[in-house]
Amino acid sequence: MRKYFLGCFGRHSLFKLHSFNFRHHYPHSKPKLEKNYNSSIRTSAPKTVPSSTAIYNCNLKITTLGRLGKVNEARRLFDQMLQRDLVSYASMITVYLKNNDFPSAEMLFLRMPERCVVAGSAMISAYAKAGRIEDARTIFDHMPDKNVFSWTSLISGYFRSGRVSEARHLFDQMPDKNVVSWTTALLGYAHNGLIDQARTTFDQMPERNVVSWTAMVKSYVDNYQIDEACKLFHEMPERNLYSWNIIIQGCLENDRVNEAIQLFNSMPSRNAISWTTMATGLARNGSTKLARPYFDQMPNKDLAAWNAMITAYADEGLMPEASALFHQMRERNTVTWNAIIDGYTRNGPEGEAFKHLIIMLRCHIRPNETTLTSILTSCEGILELLQVHTLVVLLGFEHETSLTNALVTMYSRSGDFSSAQLAFENLEAKDVVSWTAMLLAYSNHGYGNHALQAFARMLRAGTKPDEITFVGILSACSHAGLVRKGQRLFNSMVHAYGLKPRAEHYCCLVDLLGRAGQVDDAMRVVCNMPPVERDGAVLGALLGACKLHGAHLGLATHIGKELIELEPNNSGGYVLLANVCAACGKWEEFAQVRMKMKERKVNKVPGFSQIEVKGKCHIFCVGDSSHPDAEDIYVMLREKLLPLMQEMGYSREPKCCTNTVREGNL
Repeated sequence: MRKYFLGCFGRHSLFKLHSFNFRHHYPHSKPKLEKNYNSSIRTSAPKTVPSSTAIYNCNLKITTLGRLGKVNEARRLFDQMLQRDLVSYASMITVYLKNNDFPSAEMLFLRMPERCVVAGSAMISAYAKAGRIEDARTIFDHMPDKNVFSWTSLISGYFRSGRVSEARHLFDQMPDKNVVSWTTALLGYAHNGLIDQARTTFDQMPERNVVSWTAMVKSYVDNYQIDEACKLFHEMPERNLYSWNIIIQGCLENDRVNEAIQLFNSMPSRNAISWTTMATGLARNGSTKLARPYFDQMPNKDLAAWNAMITAYADEGLMPEASALFHQMRERNTVTWNAIIDGYTRNGPEGEAFKHLIIMLRCHIRPNETTLTSILTSCEGILELLQVHTLVVLLGFEHETSLTNALVTMYSRSGDFSSAQLAFENLEAKDVVSWTAMLLAYSNHGYGNHALQAFARMLRAGTKPDEITFVGILSACSHAGLVRKGQRLFNSMVHAYGLKPRAEHYCCLVDLLGRAGQVDDAMRVVCNMPPVERDGAVLGALLGACKLHGAHLGLATHIGKELIELEPNNSGGYVLLANVCAACGKWEEFAQVRMKMKERKVNKVPGFSQIEVKGKCHIFCVGDSSHPDAEDIYVMLREKLLPLMQEMGYSREPKCCTNTVREGNL
């Protein structure tokens, strides 16, 4: 029997599973099937009493049909056999496993009249890959005869399950080890982050081949020890293409671009993977100018290379280049469409992402969760959002957690709070992102108490909050004026959940205290917080509190000066500082702020609001009269809305110099 070995760790495996050698089981048989079976294969079993040669031929046909993916025909031939031997069962089980039909393989294995080492070893490997390591061990323990593949498959399963001590114990018990067994142990240790044990195993190997050397190099690469990987690579007595590709990929993943280029130029030969590794690796490093020549020189460009280049261009905001490559492609897959749609979502122009989704559907390409999540974030209004939501339902993704999370966020941003709430409540599998999205929705729409109730529900459901969750709940407390509750939640971050407060959390706490008029407490928070977390948002919240309540105005001017030096291109700090100076009557300093803003060419971004009516979005800027119905709108505001607001207690802040500090003045 030829060596069996199924790669231990997914697509990066160094080994392949080979079918067993029939001549080993039938040494006196002469195979008669040497032609190409792609054309036609007889699947009828002999009608007479079968000879060993006839059984052999049927078994070989079953294996060949399995290689061609014709599982049903292979099973039909198996069922038609008048007599079967253990190899017949092993052949059919192997066909099922190679075609990813584990349940059928398991059912047939349990029906075997007698177990054999080939079928048992194949099922051990299959159970181990499925995470059913106890079932694999049961078969192993009941096998009267075990081969190298049986031992190696179970050892691999233990390593994959993280049960390193059991894998080590079984490896030590193994009577006969070959280079595959040793390499399996090496990769197992590396897979579990035990790189030192992997190197010890490598050093203890009685014999090494190019596969074992490459496995050790790859282990160093996967554990981010690129120096050790390069050193071992140069010590290799023999290298193959996979060795070269692995070390080049490792250099690119660790930003050692020049070394990767030198290694690529030193390769004695290259294959398609070599070119793809180089082009995609450079592209993912943001070096599209370096990557493009390698991409253009590739003899056979695969989809991975095209997709990587499009993604790289999109990441750099170079959408014309990304679009040009996209339209050059003769074949596209879902990843291609996702790359171009995500690029337009992030970089614009407006409407292109939605347009490409429609083209994608017309090309009969089915969008996946990634497509729809990306397109949701590009929706400009409630009409587009409803259309995408409809598509989500039609494609059967309405219960997918990630998509529902995006729907909750986008409905909330679009002002449709009830739809956000409905989408959240209909979601069965809520994760921490789901709860956080709903908490932020409650916070942004002023439902502080509802946010606290949702937070309590989240804790009862057993979901542990993260840093972003606390941003949402603290923001909700701030908007609702729940000072004590917000302070307790802030303290619970460290003491109850072991989370370190970041600038965003301090900003929420300062804003919470500032809104409630507790400016002294807010000042103490800023003074006692770690300096590294004291950013522009925190200082802005404190400065806003000082301006709002007329407190510490003298100190506020110093805070404002620190703020504009920290964020010299942010107009918000200048406006806050100018208002504080005006409130204090420091008109010279007010003029200096205006002058500094002009010198630095900082323009205040005008405030605006938008509303969607009958599918059309209307945008209104400060002091804007360009809307065709502007005159009627201002009459409505002046004669109806403003008096109604005044009846409800609204009054302009006398200390806020809104008439002085306008876009035209600053």
